[in-house]
Amino acid sequence: MNYLAHIYLSGEDEQLKIGNFIADSVKGSKFIGFPEKVKNGIILHRAIDTFTDSHPVVKKSVHRLFPVYSHYSAVIIDILYDHFLAANWSEYSNVPLEKYVAEFYELLNENFELLPKRVKHFLPYMIRDNWLLNYATIEGIGKILFQMDQRTKNRSQMQLATTELKLYYSEFEEEFRSFFTDLENFCSEEIAKL
Repeated sequence: MNYLAHIYLSGEDEQLKIGNFIADSVKGSKFIGFPEKVKNGIILHRAIDTFTDSHPVVKKSVHRLFPVYSHYSAVIIDILYDHFLAANWSEYSNVPLEKYVAEFYELLNENFELLPKRVKHFLPYMIRDNWLLNYATIEGIGKILFQMDQRTKNRSQMQLATTELKLYYSEFEEEFRSFFTDLENFCSEEIAKL
C-alpha cells in the first residue's frame, strides 16, 4: 500500500500515523530512537507491507502488470490501490478527503523535527502538489507514476500504467475491495497488540 492507505490504517492516533507514514525512510533498527507510538507506527507499516506482499489477491493484481512492468509491478499496484481508496473515500471515512489530507499535512508540519531527512526533503513537494488528494483521479495517479518513473531514470515506464488502470479498472477495483477488507481486519488486530 502507498501513503494514503498507511495513514488511514493507523486509525485516529496521530503519532501512529506519523510513524506509519515515515517508515520507508527509517531503515532497520533505526526506529528505536523515536517516541513509542511513532515507533509502533513504523512497526505497523512493516507488518502492513509484509501482509500486502504475501496476499493472494494482491499477487493477482501484480501478475496482471508483470509482463509489461516486471519487478516494478508491485510498486504500481501499491499506488493503484491507493487510488481506489481515495476514489471511494466516502465509504471509508466521514471526513472529506480534502479535509483529511489537509489535517495530515498540518500534523506533519507540526511534528517536522521528528521526520527523517528524506521526508523533510520531499514533504514541501508533496504538500505543494497535494499527492494524497491526487490519488483520487486517474490523471492524478498518472502524475504520481510519472514522478516515480523519473526516480528510476525512466527505466520503469510506470507512467504508462494508467493504460492498464483504465483497461482493467473494474478488475483492479474488485481486487482492491476484497483485499482491503482483509487488510483492515489485520490492522485492527495488529494495533490492538501494540
